[in-house]
Amino acid sequence: MAALPTISDLAPRLRRKEVSPVEITCDCLNAIARLNPSLNAFITVMADSALEEARSAEAQIARSEWRGPLHGIPIALKDLIDTAGVRTTAASNLYIDRVPRRDAEVVRRLRAAGAVIIGKNNLHECAYGGSSLIGYFGDVHNPRDPDRIAGGSSGGSAAAVVAGMGCAAIGTDTAGSVREPAALCGCVGLKPTYGRVSIRGVIPLSTSLDHIGPLARSVTDAAIVLQAIAGYDAGDITSPNVPVPDYADALRDDARNLRVGVPRDYFFDDLDREVAAAVDAALDTIGSLVAEITEIRLDVPTDRTLQAAEAFAYHAEDVAQRSHLLFPETVRRIRHGEDVTAAEYIARRRELDQARRDIATAFADADLFVTPTIPLPAPAIAELKADPEALRPAELKLLHNTRPFNVWGLPAISIPCGSSRDGLPIGLQIAGPHWREDLVLRLAFAYEQARR
Repeated sequence: MAALPTISDLAPRLRRKEVSPVEITCDCLNAIARLNPSLNAFITVMADSALEEARSAEAQIARSEWRGPLHGIPIALKDLIDTAGVRTTAASNLYIDRVPRRDAEVVRRLRAAGAVIIGKNNLHECAYGGSSLIGYFGDVHNPRDPDRIAGGSSGGSAAAVVAGMGCAAIGTDTAGSVREPAALCGCVGLKPTYGRVSIRGVIPLSTSLDHIGPLARSVTDAAIVLQAIAGYDAGDITSPNVPVPDYADALRDDARNLRVGVPRDYFFDDLDREVAAAVDAALDTIGSLVAEITEIRLDVPTDRTLQAAEAFAYHAEDVAQRSHLLFPETVRRIRHGEDVTAAEYIARRRELDQARRDIATAFADADLFVTPTIPLPAPAIAELKADPEALRPAELKLLHNTRPFNVWGLPAISIPCGSSRDGLPIGLQIAGPHWREDLVLRLAFAYEQARR
C-alpha cells in the first residue's frame, strides 16, 4: 500500500545522512495532501511545525547529535492526545476550540527522541466506539478499501500508517482501539501492559482500562516507538516504576523455547470462515517456530460496568450542560454509566484488580496466548450506516477478542496474518504476561519473518 520505508530502514540512513528528515516529512505531507481527502485520516495537519522540526533534526544529525532511531521520523497522534498550542478535539464539536498548554507525556517523550509530529488523527468521537463512523470531522475510510471502515477508535491512526501518511502513529486502546483498526487496515498495533506508557495529558475514556500504544508498519517499528514512549511517569498515578527492557534485543532472541497457549473457547467463537482459515494457517506456522503449542482455557471477563461508570464520570458535566455538542449516539453511550452506584463501581474495580492478579496463574503452562484479533474482516460503511441500531452491536463483536486483554492489563499485539478473498486484512493477536512486551514482540517478529 505505502511506498514509505519502515523506521528500521530509514533510521540508519538518516544517521549516515543518506536521506533527509525534510525529505521524509515532505513525502508524508504529500501523501496526506493526496490521500486524506478520500480517507479522512487526519483532523489537523501540522505541516509548518513538522517541517520546522524536520529541519532542526537535519541540522542536529549533521552535527552528529543523533538521538536514536526516531530522530527525524514523522509520527502522527490520535487527536485526543494533547499537543501544546495545537487543538486536541477528540473528534468532537465539544472540544473544537480546545488548545492545550502542554504536551501529553507521550508527546514529550517522542519529541525528546527527535520525532517529527506531523499531525492529529481522526477517531471515533471521544474514543467511545470501534468504527470511527461517529465524529464531528466525518467517517474514517479504510486504505485497503475506502468503502470499508478503518475500525476504531484509533481508525485514523491505522489508516495513516497503512497509507504512508506517517511512519507510525500513537493510538489509545480501552477495549481494542489500537489492535482492532490495525487488524482491519493491515498494520501492526501494540497495546503494552497497563501503566507501561503514561496516559497523562490524554482525554480519557476509562482510566482503569485506557492504554497507549503504537501503530506501525512492522513489528520492529512498533518496538522502536514503544522504546521511546515507555517508562515511569511520576505525574501519572497509573504509572508504576517498572524497568523497561531493550525491546530491540528482544527481537533477536530465539522463539524456539516459547510455549504458546491457544484459548479456543470464547476467542474462536463465531469466526468468519476466512478469518478462521487464516488464523489456523498462522498457528501452523507458529507451531514450527516455538517449543510447543497447546489449547488452554481462560476465564474471560465480559462485564462493561467499570468502563461505563468511568466514561460517564468524566463526561457527566458536558452531557448535562452541552449534550447538543455531542452526537446523540455518543450521549447515549455515555449515559449508559449514569446509574452505576458507588457500591457497584467499587465492586467492579475490586473485580478488575482480582482479574489482573488471577490472570498471572494462566501463564503457568504457556508463555504467550494467541488468538484471532477480530472475528471478521472490515465491514462496509454503507452496511453499518443502513441500520444505526445495529452499529453498537457490530462494534462490540469487532472488539470481542481484544477487550479482555484491557481488563487483564496484559500486553497484546495485532499483526497481519493474511487477507480475505476481497483483499481485506486479517489480524493475529499475541498476548503475554504483565510487563513482558519483550516476549510478545519476540514471537510477533518471528512470525512476521517466517510469513515474509
